[in-house]
Amino acid sequence: MTQPVSRRAFAAPSVRALLAQAGAFPLTLIAVWLLARTGVPMSWESVALIQGAFAAVIAWRLGLAVWWRAIELAFPSGVLLARGFDLPPSLFLVLFVLFLLIYWSTFRTQVPYYPSGRAAREAVANVLPVDRPLAIADVGSGLGGLVLDLARRRPDSEVDGIELAPLPWFVSRLRGKLSGSRARFLRADYEAVNFGYYDVVFAYLSPAAMAGLWHKAEREMRPGSILLSYEFDIPGRMPDRRIVTTNSKKILFLWEF
Repeated sequence: MTQPVSRRAFAAPSVRALLAQAGAFPLTLIAVWLLARTGVPMSWESVALIQGAFAAVIAWRLGLAVWWRAIELAFPSGVLLARGFDLPPSLFLVLFVLFLLIYWSTFRTQVPYYPSGRAAREAVANVLPVDRPLAIADVGSGLGGLVLDLARRRPDSEVDGIELAPLPWFVSRLRGKLSGSRARFLRADYEAVNFGYYDVVFAYLSPAAMAGLWHKAEREMRPGSILLSYEFDIPGRMPDRRIVTTNSKKILFLWEF
């Protein structure tokens, strides 16, 4: 059954984050009034901290991820600090557009930009089957480092990077063109991509996305295919293998279908 528009809107973390700040505002007014009546000296910095603390608690109660709570806590103080520098409004517009291009879907998916790094690339390359060509996908491929590395190591295989945010997708595609790589970079939401096409799906997402990733993989991935997740486990689903990555205590989780 299709969810009502209001429920789908409330499910977006950005909407709940905004509601957290809005809900904290009357609580802050009451707290400041009570503190002022008792003779506690109040500054704008103190008011900003109280507002941020209330917003962070509300964000926690609304089920937002830990980084959203940190943003809620720091946001009022950050606004106050920025006003003190008397920065030109155009700077905020430029920063907004830049962050929007990088973190295009974070407001909805709760998946911020996570670069996987060399340790993850080595671990993934070492667990890939070597007896046949593979179709490999990196969902949320960022700047394309892992995709380009796998395409170089496995010229017999198809390697796709799937990225929704415009700027990382553009940078990764440009890197592929400049290096002459056979890798493909698709600007798409991985939820709209059929996992059944791939022999291996790699993900470095966030704890908030893992349950949905598993349900999609369980529906679509073929027998004999492999799901890999770097650092983040899937609650209630025992992996078939845990690989400690080189020069790191982070784990690569592997599930076989």
